[in-house]
Amino acid sequence: MKLGFNMLLWATHVTDAHWPIIEKLRATGYDGVEIPLFEGDVGHYEKLGRRLAAAGIFCSGIGVMPGGGKNALSPDKAERDAALAHIKWLIDCTAALGGDIAAGPFHQPLGEFSGAGPTADEVARCVEVHKAAAQYAARQGITLAVEPLNRFECYFLNTAGQAAELVKRVDEPNYGYLYDTFHFNIEENSITDVIPATIGQISHVHISENNRGVPGAGHIDFQSVFKALKSSGWDGWMTIEAFGSALPDLAAATKIWRPLFARPEDVYEKGYALMRSGWARA
Repeated sequence: MKLGFNMLLWATHVTDAHWPIIEKLRATGYDGVEIPLFEGDVGHYEKLGRRLAAAGIFCSGIGVMPGGGKNALSPDKAERDAALAHIKWLIDCTAALGGDIAAGPFHQPLGEFSGAGPTADEVARCVEVHKAAAQYAARQGITLAVEPLNRFECYFLNTAGQAAELVKRVDEPNYGYLYDTFHFNIEENSITDVIPATIGQISHVHISENNRGVPGAGHIDFQSVFKALKSSGWDGWMTIEAFGSALPDLAAATKIWRPLFARPEDVYEKGYALMRSGWARA
């Protein structure tokens, strides 16, 4: 099991200027970092990957489906082809970093709604695109983790059950879904019951408080989550994802209108202690 921290608390594009933050995370005890993949080229991530490897820091990659003619659900084949090309770019960047997981809601553009739930045709189109992406990722030793989001951010993939069924339909050994405590705190009757029920389809885990602030400061019962994961045999990443107001565009996208913590140190220091001690007790 590896403990990680998502760099989106500070940046949508990680550069050498953010290295002191990565060093602080490593000094805190984290095994690795999750690198946002929203822009840049493979060469940039190769350089960052060499620096991470030299420091003994593991990593994963996280990205989204940007829209603008890229949509894995679209009836337009050109849009689906562009969506596949974008996911391949995410995979290439993750491989350049030396990461093992490429994660995120790369099924539909954020904040776009049809006025209904997913159709059978949309599911079939997503399966087609994601199966091809998973086969491409396998050649680079990368596992994909598609992320369900809550109903206020997307309509296609909201629950663990939907995600597990999509994973089964794609049917590739390196394709799973991202279990996120924030989204399932909204969508699931029990955020713990879905863990043993879908553990075979989970390929990545995000630890995120109900308000996206300091893990352990809100009402999510993380100890029960750790217990369910450990008893189910989980041995992958547990990565904290938290958001603040330092990045105006990201704050607007994640609806962060007020301060959620006094200092970023509170998030990563208390979050690490929560995960490390909670896992030991689970």
